[in-house]
Amino acid sequence: MLFLMQLIFIVLAFIVHEHDQVIAAFVPPYSSATIPVHKHVDAVKPLYSVEIMTSFVNSSYLHANFLIDLDAPFIWHDCILQWNTFPGSCPTDTLCTYPVSCEEYQCTEVRTTYSYQSPLCSPVTNDSTIPDWGYCTCPVNVVDPITGSCSQTLLNYDEFTVNTSNGRNVFNDELYGAYPNAACAPSSAFQSFPVNVSGVMALSTSPYALPAYLYDPLKRIIGLCLPSNLSNPGILLYGTGPYYLLPQSNIDVRTYLSYTPLLTHPDSFGYFIGVNSIVIKARSIDIPINTTTKISTTEPYTTLRTDIYNGVVRRFIKVTQRILPAKPVAPFGLCFNTSTNGTQVSLKVPDIEFNLQGGKKWSVSTSNSMKQVTKDVACLAFVDSGATSEPAIVIGSFQFEDNFVVFDLENSTFGFSSSLLRKQTSCSNFNFTLTN
Repeated sequence: MLFLMQLIFIVLAFIVHEHDQVIAAFVPPYSSATIPVHKHVDAVKPLYSVEIMTSFVNSSYLHANFLIDLDAPFIWHDCILQWNTFPGSCPTDTLCTYPVSCEEYQCTEVRTTYSYQSPLCSPVTNDSTIPDWGYCTCPVNVVDPITGSCSQTLLNYDEFTVNTSNGRNVFNDELYGAYPNAACAPSSAFQSFPVNVSGVMALSTSPYALPAYLYDPLKRIIGLCLPSNLSNPGILLYGTGPYYLLPQSNIDVRTYLSYTPLLTHPDSFGYFIGVNSIVIKARSIDIPINTTTKISTTEPYTTLRTDIYNGVVRRFIKVTQRILPAKPVAPFGLCFNTSTNGTQVSLKVPDIEFNLQGGKKWSVSTSNSMKQVTKDVACLAFVDSGATSEPAIVIGSFQFEDNFVVFDLENSTFGFSSSLLRKQTSCSNFNFTLTN
């Protein structure tokens, strides 16, 4: 009997060893989660969304668009809480998710992880519940990234699904699931949002943003490429790469990137970098020491504190003296005429270079510095944010459309390509064709 027991133990140990070897040897075919990025111009300002699969109904996934927010502490979207998850219990055309109780640790942690100081935010209580559940729900405050208004949402257990990619192709049968604590908001909370956008996708450094719920084999690296047009999507890739854009199907976009350290800022889950100076045609506009620079997808144009803005505009006027000025169009302060005797003229202006911490330069070319506001007028797409604005510099989304940028949370670095148009490609050139 003892011999038999020893033999069984040896066999079991062998099976476990072989199983572990198989797991250790398994290498998934994908290197990144892959999510389309859409541009919207039907709200009060240009915005961008990611298209996510939210739930599996009648043998297919439902899709929803979530506004990209690099600051939000957690995801929130149009859904309702439903403790009864049996088939047929959720109303038609409604996304139902399971509630988090106010007594669960997730409720306390999410509430204490962030703090909205806005006087528009009402204090949260534990007085609400849902029919027939018997427990208190977990209200949490959210701030509309478009209007700045505050409203209360209810924390949930959520589920999102995305496609995966090897950097060249999107896999049809290799899906990746994330299971975050998000929050449900009523449909009325999205009135300021673009049409067909019904949520906020938190891509910040918060422990409750989406990156915190994406695990091995994916690494905590966000590759973001915002499209400049409405007809073709850009791309968000979460993972190590490689990243390829047509027509250069054999050139990894990572080879175009330069890197600067990512910085932290008190009371913010956003992304910050160090800007030492702004250079226009070999002349430097110095930036005061300890100036804060933030990256934003909800601020459409780069904003500069008045002292910095004035220096940039003075220099830009000098290097564009041969271009006929035009009356400024709000919110811009410097504009130019782009037609001569009724004929459109293509503007070409010097690059604006951000000299960054670590010695790298992020070049902003004409396509990212000049905004065509009417048929005859183009404006310098930088805005005066006031004498005391903080952060002093916010790099807006227009400045990095058709730029590939990387938020590397593994190494705390920010990567940037400068304009891809100079490489004969764009953010709309990812191959979304599904393959097995």
